[in-house]
Amino acid sequence: MEEFNLLTEIIQYFESNGTQYAEYLIQHIRLSMIALLIALIIGVPLGYISYKHKKVAEFFTTSSQLLRIIPSLAILFILIPIIGVGELPALIALVFLAIPPILINTILGFNEIPAITKEVAAGLGMNSNQLMLKIEIPLAIPFILNGIKLSLVEIIASANLATYIGAGGLGTLIFTGLGLYRMDLLLIGGGTVTILSLFSMFILDCIIRKVSKNRVEFSN
Repeated sequence: MEEFNLLTEIIQYFESNGTQYAEYLIQHIRLSMIALLIALIIGVPLGYISYKHKKVAEFFTTSSQLLRIIPSLAILFILIPIIGVGELPALIALVFLAIPPILINTILGFNEIPAITKEVAAGLGMNSNQLMLKIEIPLAIPFILNGIKLSLVEIIASANLATYIGAGGLGTLIFTGLGLYRMDLLLIGGGTVTILSLFSMFILDCIIRKVSKNRVEFSN
């Protein structure tokens, strides 16, 4: 009976607040995608630089591990007195969270390129730019995509905290549900975040498998 009542409440929510739910969903996806894009723009170049310079790699790897220790909520509270509330501090916190997986996997991807492959490419007369574009990046792509997958899942889950500082998103449903003891809101918000995370993982896993297969054929 309780399950039936809960299902009824969920249906009633969508009937009465479908537009509001869509707004929360769009806010959540938009914030997540912007954070991921910024993290990519920062993380991949830093990963390539680290691959070229081992001392730099040690510094960024250590820094990345430290960033992963700091909770995103702590970063949000640190940023509030400096930047205020809203989307910007939430975005900065999510970018900090997203950079380490991308950076570390980018370094790993470039380090996993067989030395013989690079030697053959150099022997064929490729300069450093050609080597990077035609050999190194294509072979490192599966690892970079894996970093993107890990970052995106973390971003989608952590974007719930953006509600704390007025950035909207699905976290609004979750925290409203907690405050009002509304299990229907908790299930709608938490369930949507779970579905978004699983869907992202599925899509990226499919892409990674396809790219990895091409990588094996390319390296051979």
